[in-house]
Amino acid sequence: MGGIKTLVFLHLVYISTCMEQLDIIYEWKQLDFQFNTPEARQQAIDSGTFIPENNMPMGLEIHGDRLFITVPRWRAGVPASLTFVNLKDNSTKSPKLIPYPSWASHSLGSDGKPEIVSPFRIRADKCNRLWVLDNGKIGNLEGNATKFPPSIIIYDLKTDMLLRKYTFPEDQVKEDSGFANIAVEDTDCDKTYAYAGDLGKPAIVVYSWEKNESWRIEHHFFHPDPLACDFSVKGHNFSWTDAIFGLGLSAPNADNFSTLYFHPMASYNEFAVSTEYLRNQSIADENFNAFRLLGSRGPNAQSSASFVDPRTGVLFYSLVNLNAVACWRTTNKEYSMKNQGRIYMDDVKMIYPTDIKVDYDENLWVLSNRMPIWMYSKLDPNDFNFRVFSAPVLQAISHTACDVTPRHDILEKFANKIKNVTQKIANKINPSSAVCASSFSFISVLLLSSFILFM
Repeated sequence: MGGIKTLVFLHLVYISTCMEQLDIIYEWKQLDFQFNTPEARQQAIDSGTFIPENNMPMGLEIHGDRLFITVPRWRAGVPASLTFVNLKDNSTKSPKLIPYPSWASHSLGSDGKPEIVSPFRIRADKCNRLWVLDNGKIGNLEGNATKFPPSIIIYDLKTDMLLRKYTFPEDQVKEDSGFANIAVEDTDCDKTYAYAGDLGKPAIVVYSWEKNESWRIEHHFFHPDPLACDFSVKGHNFSWTDAIFGLGLSAPNADNFSTLYFHPMASYNEFAVSTEYLRNQSIADENFNAFRLLGSRGPNAQSSASFVDPRTGVLFYSLVNLNAVACWRTTNKEYSMKNQGRIYMDDVKMIYPTDIKVDYDENLWVLSNRMPIWMYSKLDPNDFNFRVFSAPVLQAISHTACDVTPRHDILEKFANKIKNVTQKIANKINPSSAVCASSFSFISVLLLSSFILFM
């Protein structure tokens, strides 16, 4: 029995290494901004324009040398809600946020409205445009919320100039609407479509760049599951009824249509629909059954953000109750628990993964922000509360159910990892045991494989 216990222990060690396949790139105790002068920063603090503890990073995006971070105006004291950091700056792991495209874009204009109000998530497309989904709400966690019409703001990432600001028509915005996530279908730069999820009044607003118009699509799959509204994060229990939330677009098929993978926040299920049925409202209404239920992530597996890597076809998504990031290969015929991989899980560093992206260099990026603690309690200003993780996609999915590496290569990687683990253990037990570690590792792999098959 002792040998089996050892093998089980080694297997658990192996699994744990598979759950830490992301590196921490940045981490902050509190967010700070790159003000023009120290005096300007102090003036912002004195006037209440900048209240450090009220700033919460929500969305991220990567384009070139810039990592974009959104900071919604949920509470007073957020000086800029769309920012970036320079990825080439290695001087600190807690860089100050630089307002994008300028400080002026976050201030009230001559019409009494700011260019940028309060975006949650953003998307950079292959056409060098930054799509900003602005929910238009200020102070929605406080009693005196200010509401501007939600909009999509598009910038030219080469010049940082505003290309277009499209305000949603009144009939597409309901009293309880809340727009938090956006997916952009950029197969054709001139015929790009954006899909904005309404988590407050379940719907998708589809926007056509070519026509500069939008339409609202509704479906019962967008609604929250009443049995999945209870959440628990780091000792905080709460009830959320957020509707459609996670949006992930596949690579286009031969007809240049993508598959949109989506799920409500308060749900355990994943759904899908071809964009063929979203690009025209009447076609969507006439093809109600084109929306498909894929399957369940399992109990306690509510998810917020998601993203599809178009090259590998892997769907990445957060597991907010479990402080984890998981994945599923969209080429897999079954969306079931056994076919889903766990990439990273940590009850300290990954508390509430809030956004996920894959950049054009095939790197996976994840932002965690401890939001439930920030909302229902208070963050410790002496602890690291916000983190940005990253790793190459192939490294992140290695040894998981999402691995696209040929099977024999995976077995070889598995054997090498077990060999390294057993070598370390052997060295700790008996420093002179290095000579027999290789054979011990090989036998361990064989026994462990047999044990797993037997179980």
